[in-house]
Amino acid sequence: MGESDIRRALVRIAHEIIEKNRGIKKLGLIGIKRRGDFIARRLAERIQQSEGVKIPIGALDITLYRDDLQLVSETPIIEGTDIPFNINKKMIILVDDVLYTGRTIRAAIEEILDFGRPKAIQLAVLLDRGHRELPIQADFVGKKVPTEKNEIVDVFVKELDGKDSVVVHYYKKEKAKKEKRRKKSRIKLLKEAKPKVEQLTMPDIKKDR
Repeated sequence: MGESDIRRALVRIAHEIIEKNRGIKKLGLIGIKRRGDFIARRLAERIQQSEGVKIPIGALDITLYRDDLQLVSETPIIEGTDIPFNINKKMIILVDDVLYTGRTIRAAIEEILDFGRPKAIQLAVLLDRGHRELPIQADFVGKKVPTEKNEIVDVFVKELDGKDSVVVHYYKKEKAKKEKRRKKSRIKLLKEAKPKVEQLTMPDIKKDR
């Protein structure tokens, strides 16, 4: 997806959100960091342009709610959650860049419920790549892209990356490059000079005496 593709997808999602909820009464958007929150802001701007009303926006850091936290890092980086509005009895639109296994969304929903009890939670994603491991589906999808598990989907946004695009590439290629770099480093280590150690024989010791 290029910049124009992403722009059209977000415009369509914004209109679908308004249509499905019959307006924007008691609507709130919460984006999952790091790129879901920027997509949520853009959706809020589109909705405001269409309806003339400002939508409350929040940002969610799901790090501590991940079910694989211990496997990811011993010292996780926590950016913090910011939900500056009361979510009780609100229609929450949860926003993310890519929907994959569904585990990130599960963690996000669990964290949202710690803040209160919304009327309902709807899910909007820019890209759905399939391979679900939990029974979670998006209400609003920018684009569905069939992928293989050994593929990586990268979403770039101007706010962080200086450009808007979606790129799919193979994990095997990336793994091969890393392996190649690792082998090169091993060769360098083998080329390092080893200290010479001279061994004294018994005749040499007798001569010294």
